[in-house]
Amino acid sequence: MLRAVRIARGWAAAVALSAACMALGWPNAARAQVTLDNGRAVGGVMIDPQGLVQNASPDVLREARKIWEENKAQPPQGLTQAAARRSISLRKLDAELSACLQAGRPIPDEIALLGGLTRIEYVLVYPEHRDIVLVGPAEGWKYNERGAIVGSESGRPILLLDDLVTVLRAAFAPQPSVISCSIDPTPEGVRAVSAVTQGLRAPINPSAVAKMSAQAAGPQQVTLSGIPADSHFARVLVAADYRMKRISMGVDPSPVPGLTSFVALVQGASRAPGGAMPRWWLAPDYEPLLKDEAGLAWKLQKAAVKTMVEADIYSAEGKREKTVEATPVHRRWAEMMTAHYEKLAVAEPVFGQVRNCMDLAVVAALIRNENLLGKADLQLPGLIGREVPTAQFPAPKAVPAEAVFARVGRSWMFVTGGVMINGWEIAAQSRTDASLANARKTIAYPNGETWWAN
Repeated sequence: MLRAVRIARGWAAAVALSAACMALGWPNAARAQVTLDNGRAVGGVMIDPQGLVQNASPDVLREARKIWEENKAQPPQGLTQAAARRSISLRKLDAELSACLQAGRPIPDEIALLGGLTRIEYVLVYPEHRDIVLVGPAEGWKYNERGAIVGSESGRPILLLDDLVTVLRAAFAPQPSVISCSIDPTPEGVRAVSAVTQGLRAPINPSAVAKMSAQAAGPQQVTLSGIPADSHFARVLVAADYRMKRISMGVDPSPVPGLTSFVALVQGASRAPGGAMPRWWLAPDYEPLLKDEAGLAWKLQKAAVKTMVEADIYSAEGKREKTVEATPVHRRWAEMMTAHYEKLAVAEPVFGQVRNCMDLAVVAALIRNENLLGKADLQLPGLIGREVPTAQFPAPKAVPAEAVFARVGRSWMFVTGGVMINGWEIAAQSRTDASLANARKTIAYPNGETWWAN
């Protein structure tokens, strides 16, 4: 029991640190507790013990950075340099986790950060080794000012072991589902805001009206599905959704040139959107997977993120009455968000973390859909079983209305939407490419006791 507690602390500290201060695998329980406190911040967004989502204060981020600098570990030789392809053995990774659990050792940084992977491009099955290998570009890592561990050269977020474990367990649950998050107003809040704005008489003070309306609206509700609400994976989705809403409403300045706020876009449009509330959500934009004829080599194609858009009409009772086609200005902002996503994923790493989560969700769905564990005669008690505990945080529950509410043209409106990841749909679409069989021969397999290879 003591060993289980010790390894749980090490694991939780590792993931909390990936979110805010990243001092992974500290053996000292007191330091681990400090890490968990700072670990409320994900991508510059903090979720407090009551589940309220808000921007992390500069003090929290500075403290996290200080702790990281004081406790960072030097990666093993070979992991500090960038590699176009780094292979990660799931069988050997699982064995390393089990060994840590048995010995009561904290999980090393390099394992918690999946060897520095920044994407997943290949999933290779080796029946002769009873193994499945994930392959993608990788590099050394560093802590950045937004509270994320990113590649030391590219600035792209590193994939996290905790997110992989979370999504694998979700995929192998008895009734897996689509992964999603959404931030939406309550019917009571919509009615209250309508009462405030309809009673306005000119002249008005926009700042005062916004403040009154936000108070009337009350907190917006957070809804999550497909993954545990208290997981790091869930916090990434919510943080990205929160940040997207604040950028769209002009509450936060855009971090990349060319991506203006929706509010500014409407001001320059020839036609305002009227009373429809915009609903934007992030979704995977992948081409069909490639596979070899034996179904042992798989390649993720394109693997981008797109911003989807609809518009909501609310009834007098404050309930979503119907969803309609978005107006041109709604679509224009979604197209801008999609076009700038690559740069945004570096400037605001939480958007890169969402894309990483999409890769992991597709891989997890693929492994289950295609019975890759059976083809490899592989069991993963640490990754898919319950041997190794994942980090748990207070579940995100609410967002202050001022983050998602603004005057747009002559109307006052909420912005709704979120993130939706249907890994099952992507994993079910594939086409055969016979040349892909060479991937298992040309891409390095982690030989010996090593769980990774360049």
